[in-house]
Amino acid sequence: MSTATVSKRKAWLMAARPQTLPAGAAPVVVGAGLAVHAGVFEPLVALAALVGALLIQVGTNFANDYYDAVKGADTDEREGFTRVTAGGLIEPASVKRAMILTYALAVAVGVALVAIGGVPIVVVGLSGIAAGVLYTGGPLPYGYRGLGDLFVFVYFGLVAVTGTYYVQAVASMPAVGTFPTTLPAGSVPVDAVVASLPAAGLSTAILVVNNVRDRETDRAAGKKTLAVYLGYGPSRAEFLALVGMAYVVPILFALDPAYGLGALAPLLTLPLAVGMSRTVLTRTDGEALNPTLERVGQTLFAHSLLFTLGLAVPQLL
Repeated sequence: MSTATVSKRKAWLMAARPQTLPAGAAPVVVGAGLAVHAGVFEPLVALAALVGALLIQVGTNFANDYYDAVKGADTDEREGFTRVTAGGLIEPASVKRAMILTYALAVAVGVALVAIGGVPIVVVGLSGIAAGVLYTGGPLPYGYRGLGDLFVFVYFGLVAVTGTYYVQAVASMPAVGTFPTTLPAGSVPVDAVVASLPAAGLSTAILVVNNVRDRETDRAAGKKTLAVYLGYGPSRAEFLALVGMAYVVPILFALDPAYGLGALAPLLTLPLAVGMSRTVLTRTDGEALNPTLERVGQTLFAHSLLFTLGLAVPQLL
């Protein structure tokens, strides 16, 4: 893309990367669906969790854009979407300020959730923001040391789904009171942890595609992602395992009479998963993998929405 014709408004949209927002929204949607199934759904609490998650997602996008540029990881050889800091579209200081402001808004939204969820939500919120910054920022960015996949799996899957369910469950427990200091009994059931695995897997699969595409330029820049460490073959095996997990979990839920066959709804997205997997198994170039990145994000959101409906709708009929 020619940067000379990009408006400021377009540049800020590019920096925020709205195409990544399904990764932030999907686990919250699943957590809300599971809450409906369990009879603990709290719409305003779920909405606050969604807004907070999206703000953290955008703040992390700003952080990655800024820190990758100042650390020299974004070069002219990179085949991914245009980065505004490295491309000279927005001043680095402005991107850094936007990062700080977005995270501050996430904290402001999180205050209400903290009153409900107490210490566990404080830990989740602050560690999530710290993890977003330290992914590419700080003296030892863990995204440059092969740990980015683990961060995405934990925070965009396990933590996001279980955290969304937890804060709604606690809100429906009057005996707990405000600002609990520990996890109340029954607030994070095993089902919530298992239900988080599809979102965790597909969110991480997005990063795998990104890192497979950028493997050579990342290696040259000293950015040691897991794909740089493992190589193409093992990275593709990781991708298949993550995507496959997303389709095994709904089957496990469907086998449980408490959920039934509605939990199989995410399997409707299986053709999308097969198509994008074929591309990842055969291509490494941006021309093929940039559209695949968006396709994995779309599959994540569709899968999560169908999973949510499969969990929630039977309880509403």
